[in-house]
Amino acid sequence: MNIKITGTGSYIPDIVEKNENFQNHEFYNTDGSTINHSNEVIIEKFKAITGIRERRYVKSHLNSSDIAFFAAERAIVDSKINPEALDYIIVAHNYGDVRHGSSQSDTVPSIASRVKHLLGIKNPKCVAYDILFGCPGWVEAIIQANAFIKAGMAKKCLVIGTETLSRVTDKHDRDSMIYSDGAGAAVVEATNQEGGIIAHETATYAFDEAHFIYFGESNNQVSDENRRYIKMYGRKIYEFAITNVPAAMKSCLDTSGIDIKQVKKILIHQANEKMDEAIVKRFYKLYNMEMPENIMPMSINYLGNSSVATIPTLYDIILKGELENHAINKGDVIIFASVGAGMNINAIVYQV
Repeated sequence: MNIKITGTGSYIPDIVEKNENFQNHEFYNTDGSTINHSNEVIIEKFKAITGIRERRYVKSHLNSSDIAFFAAERAIVDSKINPEALDYIIVAHNYGDVRHGSSQSDTVPSIASRVKHLLGIKNPKCVAYDILFGCPGWVEAIIQANAFIKAGMAKKCLVIGTETLSRVTDKHDRDSMIYSDGAGAAVVEATNQEGGIIAHETATYAFDEAHFIYFGESNNQVSDENRRYIKMYGRKIYEFAITNVPAAMKSCLDTSGIDIKQVKKILIHQANEKMDEAIVKRFYKLYNMEMPENIMPMSINYLGNSSVATIPTLYDIILKGELENHAINKGDVIIFASVGAGMNINAIVYQV
């Protein structure tokens, strides 16, 4: 028995928010002081570092649970399973349903229960729950699904990553330009086919690193708004990630017994183009190798950073032939890897 992803689906929102749309924003430093650069310079530097030229936002009537359902429906169709046969629905997110114009996160019932309801699944033995694990949430949910199936507790699981970060960003913070909305899903099941999940690795660094990503007040300190937004210490995250993520990826690959030369693609969380490139370069350096060309597909340039949704969306669009110059074929060995709030790191070596 092997454990494989047998179907994928994603939802890419309709609203395209280009970099030039931030020209009229009033950006401030974290201490509330004025930034001594024009917005044109700020945006130009942002693009050079992150690689982002545009991102996607959901329409005002949609929430995280809605777009999770859209992605889930597509994954179920792709896998050709009966949704009533699902044993688990695991939804990775970080902020729940934040309705347009609201500052309140809604997580009761769970996003997974809402998705199960929207899918019309009647089977009470299909257990639905959420996982909060920062940006690595979808990868970790895949690892949990793998464990359930290995333990004999499940045969088929639906794993979803969904986020509407546009609802929790501070428009006065330059980092707000990073974030986007989206959802990706996969059906994971026991199969007699070759390949599947070969090895996985997870770690949480919380002694010094727990608050590298946090909820904080607006950079506009004269604002009367009594709400908080997603915030991060970008430099600390960068330094943490480029050291610890390559090591976790190496540990995972070494455990798998797969030669690094067999790896066809590395699907890394779309956090920041320069950071992701540095991570993968350092990973190959651990094997005294140069990073191969075309090894690291990127969608951040036009989709932005949708947290838990970046990896499943990237995987889905490559499989569907929708990412130029990239393909994943049956039998290919790939690596999923992510880093995010916690600080959490994880990786999976997977054979398609």
